[in-house]
Amino acid sequence: MAKDKYISVGKRVSGFSFANLGLFTGFADGIYNAVYSLVLLEIFRSSATVGVYVAIYSVFCFLVGLFANEIFRQFSKVRVFYFVMLMIAICYAMMSFSILPRTFIILDYTTGFAITLIAMLIPLFMSDFSKNIGMARLNSRYHLWMNVGALLAPTVAVMIANNFDNRAAFMASALIYFAGWGMFKYFKIVQQDKKIKPVSPRRTFKALWKNTISFFHVPGMLQAYLVNFGYYSLRAMRVLYVPIVVVENGFSKDVLGWVLTLGIIPYLLLSDAMAKMVRRFGKTIWLVLGFGSFAGLSVLATFLTGVPLLSIFVLWQISGALMESVHDLLFFDNTKKSQQTKYYGVFRTSANLPNVVAPILGAAVIAIWGSTAAVWGVTALVGVLSVFVLIKRK
Repeated sequence: MAKDKYISVGKRVSGFSFANLGLFTGFADGIYNAVYSLVLLEIFRSSATVGVYVAIYSVFCFLVGLFANEIFRQFSKVRVFYFVMLMIAICYAMMSFSILPRTFIILDYTTGFAITLIAMLIPLFMSDFSKNIGMARLNSRYHLWMNVGALLAPTVAVMIANNFDNRAAFMASALIYFAGWGMFKYFKIVQQDKKIKPVSPRRTFKALWKNTISFFHVPGMLQAYLVNFGYYSLRAMRVLYVPIVVVENGFSKDVLGWVLTLGIIPYLLLSDAMAKMVRRFGKTIWLVLGFGSFAGLSVLATFLTGVPLLSIFVLWQISGALMESVHDLLFFDNTKKSQQTKYYGVFRTSANLPNVVAPILGAAVIAIWGSTAAVWGVTALVGVLSVFVLIKRK
């Protein structure tokens, strides 16, 4: 694929400029995620059904990730980013109203298309403008700002939900994404448009298949994929089931807000430090510690209830913080910049596929054991297997 060309860029734009967008995505997604599973529970009336819905939804996001390379072949990254940022703001605003379940689902899938591309494009822009900064520093800055935004999000989400309803919180996410779209426009980036070519479905699917096979033949990519898959599996289970388990244990939405807020503090404290610790000690040790401790805490979470369980939900965020800024570095450290746009769509499916597999496993264990808390057995298994992949790689 021909390298994208930037015709002009704002004078002060660097990789840090794109990393700073994490404030908007972290704040908006934090508000959205705080109430998303609760809204789905209102619609489907069953935590197991919620898991199945999220799995089906994630299949769609997985396919978007696979086709992303073909989208980037037809349109410049800048044009795509403008479009999807505006799209997600409009859809979130519409989802905030009391609409029919089928309308909500259609809008949910539309935002799934947008959020998948946004999550891919920001790291690619950071890499394009990294120069001598390095992706480790940019990743740390990006996740620092994401966590600053996420720290504020639960309080805002709970306040809106208590005063209006759960869906009303989506309007706040819409406004934040619209502000992020405005900041991106401020960068004044002009990128060369691409000539749109006729698309042959047969040749497109063949190209996708060849690109996927080629990705896994690059040394280190299988391990990078599995590690990223493990990280996002734990995240998917946590985001989906923690709010449900907290409410099922009889706690109020205010308590849920505090649990989510306190869980952000480890990320804030470690975001900047992790860049230095990775340079000094490497990536593997932090990933092993993160996955291993998450697995151990998950075992405890299957048996505990009440306040001790809430403590586990906060403590295992330390495990997540150890992995957050390093889980995808295996990809960037083992590919050339000229390969990253080509392969990142395939690699990024390791973030979407867990949202298919994890909720289905969660729904299965809930159906078998009759308790939502049984899902923490799945996260324990994922943590152990991820440690095995890392040790074997080393």
